[in-house]
Amino acid sequence: MNSSRRSFLKTAAASVSVAALPRVGRTTARFLADEVLQAKLAGDPLRPQFHLLPAKNWMNDPNGPIFWDGLYHMFFQYNPNAAVWGDMHWNHAVSEDMIHWRHLPIALAPTPGWADADGCFTGSAVNDNGTATILYTGVQKTPFERATLRDGHSNLRETQCLATSSDPQLRTWNKWKDPVIQPPDDPKLTGFRDPFLWQDEKTKEWYLGVASGQFKVGGRVLLYRSKDLRNWEYLHPLATGHWTEKENTNPVDSGEMWECPDFFPLGKKHVLLYSTAGQVIWEVGELDSKELVFHPQKRGVLDHGAYYAQKTQLDAKGNRILWGWIPEKRPDSELIAAGWAGCMALPRVLTLSNRDELTMQFVPQALGLREKPATPLEGEGQNSQNARSTSNVQIFGQSGELYWTTARTNCAYTLEDRGGPWLSVQLKPKNSRAAVVTINGVPMEVGWGDVHLFEFHLYVDGSVAEVLCDREHAFTARIYREANGPLRFRTNDDTLSSASGFGAWQLKPISKDRLTT
Repeated sequence: MNSSRRSFLKTAAASVSVAALPRVGRTTARFLADEVLQAKLAGDPLRPQFHLLPAKNWMNDPNGPIFWDGLYHMFFQYNPNAAVWGDMHWNHAVSEDMIHWRHLPIALAPTPGWADADGCFTGSAVNDNGTATILYTGVQKTPFERATLRDGHSNLRETQCLATSSDPQLRTWNKWKDPVIQPPDDPKLTGFRDPFLWQDEKTKEWYLGVASGQFKVGGRVLLYRSKDLRNWEYLHPLATGHWTEKENTNPVDSGEMWECPDFFPLGKKHVLLYSTAGQVIWEVGELDSKELVFHPQKRGVLDHGAYYAQKTQLDAKGNRILWGWIPEKRPDSELIAAGWAGCMALPRVLTLSNRDELTMQFVPQALGLREKPATPLEGEGQNSQNARSTSNVQIFGQSGELYWTTARTNCAYTLEDRGGPWLSVQLKPKNSRAAVVTINGVPMEVGWGDVHLFEFHLYVDGSVAEVLCDREHAFTARIYREANGPLRFRTNDDTLSSASGFGAWQLKPISKDRLTT
C-alpha cells in the first residue's frame, strides 16, 4: 500500500528495543541505536543527497516557508518518533540558497490538554509588523459528533491556532493556548485545516483561507478576515469545487475535501493551488476585489507523479517559489526498516505563460549542485552531430542532472544501468495541438507550445526523479531500485537539438552522510 499523509500505524513492535530495557543502560542503548541508524541512513543508496529531509524518521507537508532576516526558513510536518505518519510536529531548517540546509530544533510540538494535543498540522508563517507569526491547524481527539476529520482512522477536531516568535533565528515560539478560529457548525463539513494568509496592501487587513468541503458537494476554501491575526470574521467560500460522485471513507480521495490550498497573485492574474482526489490542481483566474470570490479561467495538474501538499513563498527577489512534499510509494513496513520517509521537492519558480498557463522551472540556485559534466564532452551545449554523443553519459550514485531538447517526433529516452531501464521518457504526437509524454508508464498530455522543440529537465537523486517538460508539465517519480553501475542515457531520437544543447552533470551532495544536517 502507499503511505498517505493521514495514515496511522501502530509502531510499538518497532520500538521495543529501548523501552523494554532496564532503566540503567537505556541511555547507552539509545545512543548505540542512533549510531547504528545513522550509519544505515548514510549508506542507503535510495536516500536523496540534495533534497531537504530530516536526519531520520517521517516528514510530510512543507509548512510556513518564509524569507526572514536574510535566511530561508522551512518548517515541515515531522514525526520525531517513527518513520511513519503520526504525532505531528513542526520541524525547522534554514538555508541561504534554498538548496543547502541546516537543521534547527523542532519549532512546534503538541501541548497536552490544548487544542493541538494530538498534532500540530499544516499552516503558514507571515511577517506581522516585524513579528514572525504562524497560523496552523491544531488537532485534538474528540467524540465522533464533534470531529471535523473523520477519515476511517481517527476522530479529530481541527481548529486554527497561533504562535509568535521574537527570536531573530525563529528557534523559539510562543503558542496561544486558545484557538483563534473554531470550525463552522456544518453537518456536511468534511474538514477544516491547512490555513494560508495574505494581507491587503491598502487596508492592511489580513485574509485567511482554510481548506474544507462538504459531503457530496465538493471541496472548498473558507475565507476569513482580521485586523490583528487574532480576531477573525468569517466571510464566505473563496472558491468551491465538485466531488467525484464516488463515495469514499476519506473525503479527500473523493474530492469532497481540499487539502493544502494556496492563493496568490501572479502576473496580472491570481492562482489557486489545492490537493484533492490524488492530484495537485492549479487554477489561474480573477479575484473579484469587491465580492472576494475567485473565478478560475484555466486549470491543470501541477505534478503528475509523487507530489503533494504544495506550498509557496516569495524569495529575496520577489519571485514566487513553489515547494512540495514527495511522498513514499512503498509499504510502511519498508519505511520502518529504512528509518526515514519523505523529502521536499526541489524549489521551482512559478510564472505565467502568454496563454495564462502556469509555468515552472527549477530555481537557478540548483545549478550550484553541478560537480562536473557527466560526459567527457566539454561545455553545457555539446554541438554533436547526432544523438550518439549522449551514450557517453555516466551518472554515478544516482545523483545527476540532465537537460535536452528534441523535435516534435516519436522518440524515447531511457536512463538505464547494467540491469536495464531505470527511468523512461517517451514522446508521441497526438494531433496538431498536443502530444503525449509518458514517464515510467504514466502518460500526460502536453500542448505544442510556441516553439518547435520540446524541452526536458531532469534531476535524479537516490530514489527520486523530478522531470519538467516544456516548463509547463511536471512528473515526480519514486524508483526503489539501486542502480547497478552508472546510469547511462540512451535515445532512439536523432533530432536532439544542438541549438539549446544536451547537457548532463554529476551532482554533489549537500551533506557527506546523506543526513542533510
